[in-house]
Amino acid sequence: MQEYESEEAVSLDVPMFFVALDLGQSADYSALVVLERRGNTPEQYTFNCRYLQRWELRTSYPKIVGDVLQLVNSPTLARNNPNRTVLAIDATGVGAPVIDLFKREKTSAKLIPIQITAGSEVNTENGTTRIPKRNLVSAVSIALQSGKLKIAKKLTLAGTLIGELENFKAKITASGNDTYGAGAEWRVGNNDDLVLALAMAIWCAAQPVYVYEVKRSRSYETYW
Repeated sequence: MQEYESEEAVSLDVPMFFVALDLGQSADYSALVVLERRGNTPEQYTFNCRYLQRWELRTSYPKIVGDVLQLVNSPTLARNNPNRTVLAIDATGVGAPVIDLFKREKTSAKLIPIQITAGSEVNTENGTTRIPKRNLVSAVSIALQSGKLKIAKKLTLAGTLIGELENFKAKITASGNDTYGAGAEWRVGNNDDLVLALAMAIWCAAQPVYVYEVKRSRSYETYW
């Protein structure tokens, strides 16, 4: 962000969009969530689920990459909202090669590769953010319990997502590690692709580091 001594940051209630992609393997769906965040501070944040997508099983990763880029580069998320879109992608397992596909393409969205872990601390290494499963589940739980998360019932997959949320359970293993999922284990039993994408989107949206700030001078505005 470029600084100007004569300018002050202006606080505006403008939306930011958080697009999260959960990448499935051959037996799992890949799913995407678009979350709109409103509010100027974490205390004021509200999260509106605006779009849901699930690809057919065995859809190629290049096809998924193309579809996601078409979405994030669309007028709604790109030209009408410069620098206001975060693209979080599951880099766990098969995700790393797909991250490379995104990096080779042009997009105005801020790319956030995420690796889901069974640890206890969030950290960033080599451009990838490592997030414990516990933190992702907590982010969803807090958003639901506080009433800050809204899911539009008119969305085609709204019922599927709500069903996944109802089945999404957390448990602590005997060793103290976390396992989460629809059914006994993460990625075992019922599909939880939409809720995992939602969890990544909410976690990112809840971080105050991802902000949209306007600076004004007499003759121009700069965006960060």
